[in-house]
Amino acid sequence: MSLRLSALLLASALAVAAQTAPVSGRRVPRLVIRNAIVIEGNGTPAAGPKDILVENGIIADIVPIDPVAASRGESRRPKADVEIDAAGKYVMPGLINAHAHIQDERGGIPQPLEYEFKLWLSCGITTVRDVGSDTKQTLQLRKQSAEGEIACPRIFVYPMFNRGVTPHNAAEAKARIDEFKSMGADGVKLLGVYRDVMEAAEAEAHVQGLRIAHHVGVEETNAWDDIKFGTTSIEHWYGIPDAAIESGRQNFPSSYNYNNETDRFRYAGHLWREAKWDKLMEVLDGMVKAHVAWDPTLDIYEASRDLTRAQNQPWFRDYLHPTLAKYFEPNPANHGSYFIGWTSTDEAFWKENYRIWMATLREFEKRGGLIGCGDDAGFIYQMYGFGLIRELELQQEAGFQPLKVIEHATANNAKILGQENRLGRVRQGYAADILIVNGNPLEDLKVLYPTGTEEIRNGKAVHAGGVEWTIKDGIPYHTPEVFAQVRDIVAKAKH
Repeated sequence: MSLRLSALLLASALAVAAQTAPVSGRRVPRLVIRNAIVIEGNGTPAAGPKDILVENGIIADIVPIDPVAASRGESRRPKADVEIDAAGKYVMPGLINAHAHIQDERGGIPQPLEYEFKLWLSCGITTVRDVGSDTKQTLQLRKQSAEGEIACPRIFVYPMFNRGVTPHNAAEAKARIDEFKSMGADGVKLLGVYRDVMEAAEAEAHVQGLRIAHHVGVEETNAWDDIKFGTTSIEHWYGIPDAAIESGRQNFPSSYNYNNETDRFRYAGHLWREAKWDKLMEVLDGMVKAHVAWDPTLDIYEASRDLTRAQNQPWFRDYLHPTLAKYFEPNPANHGSYFIGWTSTDEAFWKENYRIWMATLREFEKRGGLIGCGDDAGFIYQMYGFGLIRELELQQEAGFQPLKVIEHATANNAKILGQENRLGRVRQGYAADILIVNGNPLEDLKVLYPTGTEEIRNGKAVHAGGVEWTIKDGIPYHTPEVFAQVRDIVAKAKH
């Protein structure tokens, strides 16, 4: 920024009457964010400076600042009850986590919900799609979040279809979907079902207006069934390469046991190389034509390609709750805690798995596919919130520009939720889910981590980065305060 422009902006700021700073966690009728460089969330470049007016939880106006006119008192600058000066910072939509689990225990040991919720807010997450939890409890939490009673992201509830007794026929499938609808669910998560049951469940979900997230495991269904039956989003990835294997089934060794998770995840690392590229492209084209989105969750399998990195993440020291740390330890009783006898050979296969997986993701978007972002945290050495930011980094590694990565986690995720007309963008008329970031995420996605980054400024190392404010539904949360509360929760749990 030139010295002249800086001086004009300073004069502009002084021309606006001083306002009261916001109180963390308290909504006010009118809030203005001043001097913002805005990343809208739709893939267009950042632009600014702008003033953003929030009224009653909605973005009421976005006013570009003409610094010359503002210095003369001639520009239209909105007034408000409180204001945040975003000069020198970047403003973007709140992140949406499309694959989350609300967990008040791990391995049967209690874990406070406040820990998870405040980690999400600290990482700039303003909306989560819960795809498996205690449904009745989560529906109540959704209501409390919507009413501003708890410090928590907005929640969309997708109960697991096979919770309790798994439906075994079309009639039972229809009844389960109708039950979810009567409870007030937003969608349904399918996992481990037979083809005829999946067909009946999806048909009824379409009738009831429920969206469908499908975690495809090693089962008789694959991406072709998602294409045929109208799945909203494929979670993770298994069913996509499975659908492109000529023999119709991965070449497992005779000793393979799917319920042995070391077996399961070891040979999952061989899957992508068995898919035929030309057939894979046919699958992707089918998904695009049928509007089946893909939420890859690259982060949740990363320990399989680099276990040492996963076990030694720097934020574990002060922010990893002991309940979650215990759950992460190798233990066949806990899902995802499968690192027993994990070898360099396993990691080498998984590195190749990622190379092909990432190339396939690039092709999917080139062909018109919709890619989302989720983290599946609470498993496999991924902490809540931190896992989603790591997902952004991995999508950049896959070859997507940061503008596109942010679009995946905001506007694209809103489309997956069916909320593209009110969430996922910094746009007039949309919900005021806004992040004010200390740094430029288009240059370095790591600035989104609440632990911050180290930079060289004027020849000296300085600590920078982090989301300064997470605004959800117009409620401003000062993230350094919220993140300090997470540290206190962890410290108390350790002693």
